[in-house]
Amino acid sequence: MKISLPESRLTQLLEPLELCTVCPRNCRVNRFQGEKGICGSDAGFNISSICIHKGEEPAISGIHGICNVFFSRCNLSCIYCQNYQISCNRGLVSEHSMQLDEVVDSITKILEQGCHAVGFVSPSHYIPQVKAIIEALRIQGSTPVFVYNTNGYDKVEEIRQLESYIDIYLPDYKYSDNKLALKFSKANDYQQHALAAIKEMYRQKGSTLVMHENGYAEKGLIIRHLVLPGNIANNLKVLSDIAEISTSIAISLMAQYYPTLAVKQHAELGRQITEDEYQAVKTELDTLGFYKGWMQELESSENYRPDFESDNPFG
Repeated sequence: MKISLPESRLTQLLEPLELCTVCPRNCRVNRFQGEKGICGSDAGFNISSICIHKGEEPAISGIHGICNVFFSRCNLSCIYCQNYQISCNRGLVSEHSMQLDEVVDSITKILEQGCHAVGFVSPSHYIPQVKAIIEALRIQGSTPVFVYNTNGYDKVEEIRQLESYIDIYLPDYKYSDNKLALKFSKANDYQQHALAAIKEMYRQKGSTLVMHENGYAEKGLIIRHLVLPGNIANNLKVLSDIAEISTSIAISLMAQYYPTLAVKQHAELGRQITEDEYQAVKTELDTLGFYKGWMQELESSENYRPDFESDNPFG
């Protein structure tokens, strides 16, 4: 017999959405009443895709890929977003309002295909729902590795509450410069929130990636940084900020940026990064003493272009 998360527990978990301060925006809207803050999300389980993704870092994807839950919309407003089809707060091509049991059933079917992990992508504005999904899976006896794949714009107190839920933190650290964060993502307090959240993640997991014998990570912290064109000073300071925490943290340096239609004509963002720009960031990574992680090839921008209008966005 299928066991579900008790309704009383679900109500308790979702209660913060009645006056939402789940992310640093602190919109204080009642998402149950249809009030929408900056992210444009209500209190439902609004998901753009639940699918197998084999394109994450090798320690995350493992042999069979990860079951990624792509939440719709976002608490940032990055004008260059690579997942703009599902992250922009209007005109989405893919958004499904699901019941908790539907979400759990979809995840379970993918786990049965051999996936070892469940990743929550863009979860910062859906943390109560993330907790509910994890608890519901555990009630059914399912214990995959749970990955929190975030843009980094999180509240440290919310990350603290995730300690017993999340096995691997996979945050972006986009900006060390709040002026850039405001210009590109409409968040003039990104740096302090992201850095505080990452320090809490580090407190919980340390810098050691605990690996399974099959080659995938079971516990740890990996910090991603997407290199943007024309802003090398920001990229270098990002690495410096992380080095002050620990140079033993695994870094995933990403070269996959490409200008979407929204920024094709943008003075700074309307081009891909150059070899010289990427080399400067890689050199700084070595100079600072980082020794764990992954670096994408410069040509990777041609390979990471999901289409969320498809049943298999990465197929």
